[in-house]
Amino acid sequence: MEDNDLSADLDAFLAASEQELTGFRRDLHANPEPGYAEQRTTRLLAERLAAVGLRPVVLPKGTGLLVDIGISENPESGDQERRVVALRADLDALPMPDEKDVPYRSTVPGVCHACGHDVHTTVLLGTGLFLAGQASAGLLPGRVRLIFQPAEELGTGAQDVIAAGGLESVGRIFALHCDPRLDVGMLGVRSGPITAACDLIKVTLTGPGGHTARPHLTADVVYALGKIVTELPAALSRRVDPRSSLSLVWGRISAGSAANAIPNEGIAEGTVRCLDEEAWRAAADLVTGLVHSVAEAYGVTADVEYLRNDPPTINEELSAQMFATAASGVLGADAVVPTPQSLGAEDFAWYLTSVPGALARLGTRTPGAPVVRDLHQPTFDVDERAIGTGVRVMAATALTALWDDGSTASRPPAHTYSG
Repeated sequence: MEDNDLSADLDAFLAASEQELTGFRRDLHANPEPGYAEQRTTRLLAERLAAVGLRPVVLPKGTGLLVDIGISENPESGDQERRVVALRADLDALPMPDEKDVPYRSTVPGVCHACGHDVHTTVLLGTGLFLAGQASAGLLPGRVRLIFQPAEELGTGAQDVIAAGGLESVGRIFALHCDPRLDVGMLGVRSGPITAACDLIKVTLTGPGGHTARPHLTADVVYALGKIVTELPAALSRRVDPRSSLSLVWGRISAGSAANAIPNEGIAEGTVRCLDEEAWRAAADLVTGLVHSVAEAYGVTADVEYLRNDPPTINEELSAQMFATAASGVLGADAVVPTPQSLGAEDFAWYLTSVPGALARLGTRTPGAPVVRDLHQPTFDVDERAIGTGVRVMAATALTALWDDGSTASRPPAHTYSG
């Protein structure tokens, strides 16, 4: 299929479906569900996909689903393994209030789609509906698997999908993430690392406590906690290659309830972020050892809970070029731009430890808008024209990957976007 034919087909599909897709996104936004509670979202998706003859399969925990579109050209051939392209969206919302004054404001207290997952889900639904039509017309040269994943914000949903067999027969995988710094109609592409690793750390210090008048007769948990909070990030800056950008930022500190009493327990919680995979793998032992060394100096006992969360998302070069090629064909070459690596984390990284693929940035900012509504803020919203852009990009990328089957020789040359 030529690019102009695909663009025409996408134009016709979106002209007929854009209103439905916008309504679907607004419905999800008004009815957000946090990780592993996405039952309503899963049900709506399953019903809509089944209505066009697809057979969605709900994941074992009851939220999220998989659905395949099309069949392999040669089911008995080993080529089948390389010709299944997966597209992924995440379903879950964040535990925060929605402070926007819009008709589709969240109706669920304390839960809000403040990261754009409602957009990701709607884009993938629209892509699936379009590709189902292409398959019916005999224009889908292989099989596409849609992965509607739960619990991305918890950092565990991708691993659940993999455990359920979601990557079986998949040769390549793609995903989009909203980017409020990028104008609507634009796509940010990068080869290599695009997001950082992010781990969670909780340090609990304990000691006998006592009167503040006699600190020498106690183990001063508060003072030791202060030393850990300030000295640990500084120590890491001298123990790790600065090019890895490993950083520790504390988000919660708690100790004591009276001004004149040294408590017997203190807690600090934070995140460890890193751009480099090797440094990320070494971080847990390094951080834990440093905590114990500081605690020992002040006579307190340290318990460290280090939760390894997401590795860096590392885009495979060929997959990133497929994104760029596809988007250039349906949006125009000027719409595809390089994007920097982010210190944010994304559990899409787990898929890329198993199969090649890429994550790209979908522009959601209204051009000329005076305020950027950033991710994870209660006022976050998008220019809904991004839905149509996302459908165009995801459909074209899936078809590009199927057409090329690991080779760009038959396609227009792609720009290389790297760090």
